[in-house]
Amino acid sequence: MIIGKSQKEIDKMRASGQLVGCVLKELRAMVEPGMTTMEVDNTAEKMIRDAGAYPTFKGYNGFPYSICASVNEQVVHGFPSGYKLQEGDIFSIDVGVTLEGFVGDTAATIPVGTVTEDRLKLIRVTEECLQLAIDQCRVGNHLGDIGWAVQSHAEANGYSVVRDYVGHGIGRRMHEDPQIPNYGKPGKGAKIKKGYVFAVEPMINMGQHHTKTLKDGWTVVTLDAQPSAHAEHTIAITEEGPEVLTLVRSEAAAEERIANVA
Repeated sequence: MIIGKSQKEIDKMRASGQLVGCVLKELRAMVEPGMTTMEVDNTAEKMIRDAGAYPTFKGYNGFPYSICASVNEQVVHGFPSGYKLQEGDIFSIDVGVTLEGFVGDTAATIPVGTVTEDRLKLIRVTEECLQLAIDQCRVGNHLGDIGWAVQSHAEANGYSVVRDYVGHGIGRRMHEDPQIPNYGKPGKGAKIKKGYVFAVEPMINMGQHHTKTLKDGWTVVTLDAQPSAHAEHTIAITEEGPEVLTLVRSEAAAEERIANVA
């Protein structure tokens, strides 16, 4: 059952959203060639715990790290490791925090050093897909409107949309109803209501949409070994329109929101 969040719950989710948004902003700034993905994971965990929260991903269904670190053809759920980021890589960081019992979830794909134009375009279009999806997160619209916004823009640019993994409701748990595919038909699916909170996360491939999971049981890669990009925000549905909880407006505002909830 999909249950709308109360105003108090939304306020708590604002705090977790601002915190995880700040964490991702700091991680983005530190990414450079020669850095290992494990270094990024260690930094993320320290920042989250220092803020009085805990990394939602760590231990989730057995996942052993604080972030998902996916490079190039890795779509999602990549393991941080001793791999040193190379000039020209694209690096997707997915991170979640639980603060005061509520989860914030966000992701972005970051170019490492100088990146080829085709990879930069893939990242840009993925971010555009996310914004178009957010624009559809309005009272009275349907879940299919969100998926169609992503699918139509990605395919118009010659890309494919991952079908095996989807966005989701979010709140006290990272994954709540409903599932939110990045494909669909406008006007189809459940109606969107005030108080819903969604984690919308386009996963866009340069090649075909097919994926496979590696032997570690987690890391998802494109079947054709073509690059993939990922972008995600946590969004509250309000009467005034979508509110992006994980979009950091300022570190000071984030700190104030976190303090008000504590």
